[in-house]
Amino acid sequence: MKRVSLAFLTLLATLWGAGMAQAECEGIYNHQFKTLQDEDFNLCDYRDQPILLVNTASKCGFTPQFEKLESMYRKYRDKGFVVIGFPSNDFKQELASNKEIGEFCRKTYSVDFPMMSQTSVVGPDANPLYRQLAEITQEPPMWNFYKYLILPGEDEIHVFSSDVDPESHRVMKRLKPHLK
Repeated sequence: MKRVSLAFLTLLATLWGAGMAQAECEGIYNHQFKTLQDEDFNLCDYRDQPILLVNTASKCGFTPQFEKLESMYRKYRDKGFVVIGFPSNDFKQELASNKEIGEFCRKTYSVDFPMMSQTSVVGPDANPLYRQLAEITQEPPMWNFYKYLILPGEDEIHVFSSDVDPESHRVMKRLKPHLK
């Protein structure tokens, strides 16, 4: 009888804990993806830190921004900051496969920040996160390297167009107060 009760209590605790974890990840953080390496990635794991989301493309005039995005990531990751890349061919400037994208990013720009598998970020085929970002900010990506800075707790989401340098004063003045 005690084993059944203990098992039942364990099941309840597990279900309750799963429910709590899901409740904590509502809103913008309730999204899961696959990385370029086909690994699971849960945005919820980053809900307590500033996140810079960027739709990327390997053959764009803004592609050199990878260097500054990686620099920011390396400089501030120990302070709770993460850059997350979303390769997209929506503007017809991305390589054909996740493997090619990954190799290009690693070999050309030494990208170490998380890169998701190729996805759509605009229009009816946009992934759910980007549809939600467009709805919240009223500004879907207009081109590659559009940036969304999500501050901890989803209190603020700032949008920066492709031509805004990732390390610009406009970005950094929003980011720095939220670094640990």
